[in-house]
Amino acid sequence: MTGQAGDDRVEQHGSDEQAPVRGMRLVELVQIMDTLRLNCPWDARQTHASLAPYLLEETYETVDALASGDQAAVREELGDVLLQVVFHARVAEERTDGTGYDIDDVADGIISKLTRRHPHVFGDLTVTGPDEVTLNWDAIKAAERAAARPADASGEAVPPSALDGVPMSQPALSLSAQLLRRAERAGAPAELAELPADAPGVSDTGRELLALVNRARAEGLDPELELRAAAHAYADRVRLWEALP
Repeated sequence: MTGQAGDDRVEQHGSDEQAPVRGMRLVELVQIMDTLRLNCPWDARQTHASLAPYLLEETYETVDALASGDQAAVREELGDVLLQVVFHARVAEERTDGTGYDIDDVADGIISKLTRRHPHVFGDLTVTGPDEVTLNWDAIKAAERAAARPADASGEAVPPSALDGVPMSQPALSLSAQLLRRAERAGAPAELAELPADAPGVSDTGRELLALVNRARAEGLDPELELRAAAHAYADRVRLWEALP
């Protein structure tokens, strides 16, 4: 900040008065969540399961706001997503079976992860550019998964899979694309994506949809974005039809 206003602010926060600490309103948000959990009948009855749909809904609304370019809307929706994080942490804090955690544990986890996966920033590693950062990130992430791999009945570590960590609850189109991408990176043969006619629980339409996702990837296209664009175009056509006399 420059000019008289900036000079005044610097003087105001001189040696006798400390500048406000960024993030202090987050502490207030945690306190408000505590109050709501104790005093609001609706908030008090929520569980991880009951809150899950809101987490998805608020995330999608944030993506819509980002696409619109409306920064005021983006700010509001980010707040709604943040509330979901604080809410889930508050629910977890109440558990007494040894699996509980609080918002500080959540923050500690991501702080540790970011520090660990950025050795070129917080350590002495030197990188040549963003591509090398990505390679290092993937290697560190793979090592973390290997260390945390559960054991089978014989006590041996479960063998790793290229599909480890893929969120299976994501929308089917993006799920298919991520599975295909992971499998391709692992060297899986392309014909695995050609599901047989007798694949259990899979219709002809399902097989065709997976094939379309595979084709989109082969053409260098993101199938989720392509279908989203087509859906928006269809919505525009429906609205034009509705406006006809």
